[in-house]
Amino acid sequence: MSHSSSLLYSLLAASIAVGAAYLFYLAVLEPAWNPLRKLPGPPTRSLFGNHMGMVLDPSRSPRIHEAFVKHYGRNVRIRGFLPWDQRLFTLDPVSLAHILKHSTIYEKPWQSRALIGGLIGIGMLAAEGQVHKRQRRVGTPAFSIQNMRALVPVTFQKAMELKERWLALIADAQHAPDGERSKGGARLDVCHWVSRATFDVIGLAGFDYQFNAIHDESNELFMAYKEMFEIAVSQQGGGLWELVIVYAPFLDRFAPGQRYTVVKKSQAVIKRVAGRLIQEKKRKIEEAEKAGTTYGGKDLLSALLRSNAAADLPPDQRISDEDILNNINTFMFAGSDTSSLSVTWILYLLSVYPEVQDRLRAELLSIAPTAPLESLAQDEIASLYAKIAELPYLENVVRETLRLIPPVHSSIRVATKDDVIPTSTPVKMQNKYGEYEEVNSFVMPKGSCVHVPIEAFNLDREVWGPDGWAFKPERWDNLPEAVKAQPGLYNNILTFSAGPRSCIGVKFSIIEIKMFMFVLVTNFKFAPCDKVGKANVVLTRPYVMGKHKEGSQCPLLVTPYVQEAQA
Repeated sequence: MSHSSSLLYSLLAASIAVGAAYLFYLAVLEPAWNPLRKLPGPPTRSLFGNHMGMVLDPSRSPRIHEAFVKHYGRNVRIRGFLPWDQRLFTLDPVSLAHILKHSTIYEKPWQSRALIGGLIGIGMLAAEGQVHKRQRRVGTPAFSIQNMRALVPVTFQKAMELKERWLALIADAQHAPDGERSKGGARLDVCHWVSRATFDVIGLAGFDYQFNAIHDESNELFMAYKEMFEIAVSQQGGGLWELVIVYAPFLDRFAPGQRYTVVKKSQAVIKRVAGRLIQEKKRKIEEAEKAGTTYGGKDLLSALLRSNAAADLPPDQRISDEDILNNINTFMFAGSDTSSLSVTWILYLLSVYPEVQDRLRAELLSIAPTAPLESLAQDEIASLYAKIAELPYLENVVRETLRLIPPVHSSIRVATKDDVIPTSTPVKMQNKYGEYEEVNSFVMPKGSCVHVPIEAFNLDREVWGPDGWAFKPERWDNLPEAVKAQPGLYNNILTFSAGPRSCIGVKFSIIEIKMFMFVLVTNFKFAPCDKVGKANVVLTRPYVMGKHKEGSQCPLLVTPYVQEAQA
């Protein structure tokens, strides 16, 4: 054997030995030395056994979460997808408030950021540190209550268009063969239709762009977003290849599958069309400045560009055109899917609880204007929404649905340095002698992840009462005292998260949900027609039981509501 071959074999053997030693360290030594090992937690059955399936599946996660608290307490050690992936699972309000408040210590893991960034760029969802701080500072004025109110007519217009589309579909259904008719109504996949409507809303509200998705799905930019989100998000299989791609995204380029091809094609369209929109807006703003006026665009893109060009913003705090585009993509992704799912779940729950539906409709009709909705001027629409926003039972129904079925089931954070986490109740930690002792804080080691169980906080029966898993809008009139200690940006629920990384678009989301509720519930009655279940595919989506392969859908029997004439 030649000297060079011998050297090559030696290097190869050394590399294998180093790799094997590193894997041994990761799989055996690192977990044994990880301070989280001292926390109580459920066992794993094998080297590659993990707890992610049970905590991420909404069909069983409420029972699992409750069992964790009963057997192990409110701070629990669980295992992630790999043997060395020890995670903290916390249902302790003090511990979680600490984690969400200290967003510079607890960041999104690089895997999550790579996945989001590879899809929609480094916008507010994927950015960390100073980049996120800069983007948030520029973005916050765009989401002021004044700007949000200016978007009310846009939401109203699209809700009305959806109403007309549904009436046309129901009229068509009445001409179907006898066996397919539905007593004056039609079987409509409300998930599909509401998703198209919210895309239209965020198109106009986001950058003054008309997707026209309610009427037609052929718009180039709409198709780019739709295909990208569907292939890369809602059709994710969650299989081994998807996991490998997260850890080694470069493999996607060497063996490009359908996902990679669709995402690249969609991103090229978005960059071209949305990039042109950004340049047009900038030109209009500059022309208005030269003329001594202010460009009056009410969309988020205009507000972002105005905020970014503000005289009192130091040049080093401004964000680039690429950042602007990434954040528009982020609003498209976070703003359309989450709102459409919230509206869909409310309509589904109203179909299952007809007495709630009747009571809500009566409240909504009590403030309905006498003039036809189609004839309302912009100031009248604004005045109508001011009344809608104040309706107590509608508020209860919205809160209760967002509590019961948060679109984001759970989240994840990673500790960027060692930290000490406080607790509300003592935690049993194992000492070096194998005995358990109670402590009021514990060490969170750098590099370990926190599983943030959003749904679990919202459903915790020790906090919300024995009926915490039930849909009861009236609970909000008399909440248990323990609820007030729960962290959360919105009404002590975690649906919109909490702390510096909480949802920037919460006001817009609530406006959109309530406006759609007003138009749809005063014009239609909803009844169930298939057994619908929940599945966690990036977001909590509805699926017809036994038909998961057909994709996310929520079919309901939708019938026009005809108000009885007053005697």
